[in-house]
Amino acid sequence: MTVPTSPEVQQQLTRQIAAGAQAMQITLSDEQLNKLSDYLALFIKWNKAYNLTAIREPQQMVPLHLLDSLVINPYVQQASRIADIGTGPGLPGIVLAIMNPDKQFMLLDSNGKKTRFLFMAKTALGLDNVTIVNDRVEAYHPPEPFDMIVSRAFASLADMTHWCQHLRAEGGCFMAMKGQYPDDEIAAIAADFVVADSVRLNVPDIDGERHLLKILPK
Repeated sequence: MTVPTSPEVQQQLTRQIAAGAQAMQITLSDEQLNKLSDYLALFIKWNKAYNLTAIREPQQMVPLHLLDSLVINPYVQQASRIADIGTGPGLPGIVLAIMNPDKQFMLLDSNGKKTRFLFMAKTALGLDNVTIVNDRVEAYHPPEPFDMIVSRAFASLADMTHWCQHLRAEGGCFMAMKGQYPDDEIAAIAADFVVADSVRLNVPDIDGERHLLKILPK
């Protein structure tokens, strides 16, 4: 693969990814580290033309995007079919797919620019366990439901549980990535859903609060 950043910058970013993963106690193989680094390089290159994120500084993309996605990897291990709704440029879906080649991932976004980038990244990184869907979530009906539905920046908990309910397999769960603990959003869904687990996430070089909520129907 042609690396779109200079070798020196690429090596620096790779070391930053490795150090961040180590700080989060997540073990990376050489292949996983190289693919995460290659994904970030592609993201940086395409962001210049496609405006995939407002964050332009590569050193900031590592914690704010890549590590912020990688941090939930330990919490998706019980699932085998995972949907990433409102994935944008593949966060957290591409990162999780790199980490879990034995799991199947469906990445959905209604933004055509972002899904075009995803198709390219899937091919370049050889991610055969990824399916990309350019559609609105309410219009998409998968051949099989998913045992986990992940969202990093899609919507409120009420909208997530409402619009994604038809994607959830029996016994499946919602995994919502949030900043501060969303008491008001939880109260809004309390009649029909329960927070089965809540984890405060610690991401290197991110000062704000991060939480992961596992949500199940009552």
